[in-house]
Amino acid sequence: MKKGYQVALLVFVVLLIDQISKFYIKTHFEYNEELLILGQKWARLHFVENEGMAFGITFEWTYGKLFLSLFRILMVAGLIYYIRALIAAKAPTGFVLSVGLITAGALGNIIDSAFFGMIFTETPYHGGLAELVPFGEGYGKFLHGKVVDMLYFPMHNFELPSWLGGGNWLFFSPIFNVADASITCGVLSILLFQRRFFKDGFVEEKKEEDVDSENESGSVETEMPSEQDNSELNVDKSESNQETL
Repeated sequence: MKKGYQVALLVFVVLLIDQISKFYIKTHFEYNEELLILGQKWARLHFVENEGMAFGITFEWTYGKLFLSLFRILMVAGLIYYIRALIAAKAPTGFVLSVGLITAGALGNIIDSAFFGMIFTETPYHGGLAELVPFGEGYGKFLHGKVVDMLYFPMHNFELPSWLGGGNWLFFSPIFNVADASITCGVLSILLFQRRFFKDGFVEEKKEEDVDSENESGSVETEMPSEQDNSELNVDKSESNQETL
């Protein structure tokens, strides 16, 4: 499969999982409703919405939501252009797929911001479910929708010592979604495997080119002595002919 098709398939799969999970949670969970995953207290589905960035980070500004949505769109456009440039430059597949994960995650949250406010009713904070409505009759305008989050992994509560202020500290407290996880995985892959990506990619290709050039030069050098040998043989033959005469 061509590298471009691999990236497109990866983006499609991430978007499909992300949007199906968000549609299900939005229409089947009340706000702050929680469900244990496989009965584990440290792994939960917990429905919340946010108007900001990944992991619930928000902008305390009147036009913060619009600014963030436009920034995401520009970022995705730049990432798509960058992926095309990487493919044209024959960049390592792992690196291209990592950028594809970041692009897929950004697209997933853009869809929420752009359209969820136009197709869903507001989720009540004190009980009740949101409903899917005809396009344009939802709770918000274009680019003003809320992002649906549901993945919650409160793994452990730590008792902080007094010299750190005391009290409890929860690891891991953010609530996020599949799109956020895709962005995080893409960034971590680049940070952790960048040396391997470029060692297996550009560096190896350069080495192969050097080997090819050396082989070509070696073949030329091996051909030259053979021509000299032929000329020497011709001289020997002519001398032997003269002696016989």
